[in-house]
Amino acid sequence: MGGGARGPGGGCGGRPSCGGLDPVSARRAGPRPVGTWLAGALPDAVEAAMGSLDPAQCDRMGPDGRLVEGNGGVDAGTLSTLTVVPCVLSDADWLTPDQQIRLLAVASITTGIARLLADDPGTAILHGLVARMCATLDHATRPDTPGLATQFEHAL
Repeated sequence: MGGGARGPGGGCGGRPSCGGLDPVSARRAGPRPVGTWLAGALPDAVEAAMGSLDPAQCDRMGPDGRLVEGNGGVDAGTLSTLTVVPCVLSDADWLTPDQQIRLLAVASITTGIARLLADDPGTAILHGLVARMCATLDHATRPDTPGLATQFEHAL
């Protein structure tokens, strides 16, 4: 995912917090590159991250006695793609605030699950932290209009 992590605009003007995204270039190009990135690279990164979660990839001591930081099974390129979402959304002014919050939630929850597994997989799994985050992820990805399942849940 290394190429998709840079976002739709290419370079970042020296701002590492944007993971390689150049918001000025994205604005000049209009919504198409950002929309294409949101519809392509972002879902691909979420799918890759969720599919590669691995509690064995946790923080540990290396053979030389140094701390080896785990990644929960998610590679750096995928994490970079998820990290750039707030910068990309600043240029997605055609999305409603609710849609933007949902996309932020998806990226944040996905990286959060990987971090939980990297920090303390036993606690994250045994105490239901991952399951709760997955339930929140499920809620964030529901469509804007209530469907049958949502209406049924409210009736309970």
